[in-house]
Amino acid sequence: MTELLTETQDGVTTLTLNRPDAMNAFTAELLGALKEAVQEASATAKAIVLRGAGRAFSAGVDLKILQQSTLTHGKVGEAFDGPAGETAKAIRASKVPVIARVHGACFTGALELALHCDFILTTLDTKFGDTHAKFGLRPTWGMSQTLVQAVGLRRARELSFTAKTFSGDEAARWGLANAAFASEAELDAALDDITKRIAANSPGAIGAYKDLFALAAENRPLEDALAEELSREYPQITDSADRLAGFGKK
Repeated sequence: MTELLTETQDGVTTLTLNRPDAMNAFTAELLGALKEAVQEASATAKAIVLRGAGRAFSAGVDLKILQQSTLTHGKVGEAFDGPAGETAKAIRASKVPVIARVHGACFTGALELALHCDFILTTLDTKFGDTHAKFGLRPTWGMSQTLVQAVGLRRARELSFTAKTFSGDEAARWGLANAAFASEAELDAALDDITKRIAANSPGAIGAYKDLFALAAENRPLEDALAEELSREYPQITDSADRLAGFGKK
């Protein structure tokens, strides 16, 4: 079985984690394939959707593989950390928005990767959790940084120290997810609307926004950040005149 499925339609590339019998738990091979697929789609697509096959987005790292591994001081090891780090970097570096379409369950390593995406859309009853501490593990794929950015330091401490499960409804209320929907049908309708809106806009301008929002995450002094925003050049924006010429003609 192919562990990652790729489909492109109307400029939107959908990457589907395809280990449904294992709740799409990550293998090193799946992570490597995901990195390559994100990089390839970033060159041609207008948006990327990351989703899971079957009843869950992903349970995170395949714990059955970890049980057979030698772990040092709570790290899952380079066999996972290497491809996971490269995948997270590819998601952040993508010139097009990456949307995590999360349903069923999203735990630990899966949550870490989802937090690197530009959007998280989910259902009210999806189960989330950071279970690193439950299994004597420490975060190495970004959880200590991205979770804090999403929900704030105090909430992040609560979620990680307790390893508690929380719902998609809570994830949306806390700002971890952009929105949570009552059903997968409603989730997919919202996803379709968002991707169509993105695809209708200037890809070069969106790429510039992605770069500048990454600048904002660096927490530079405001005056320095504003000067940097003004000074950066984005030669990939080539459609300004055509788009402005069309203003008022509809």
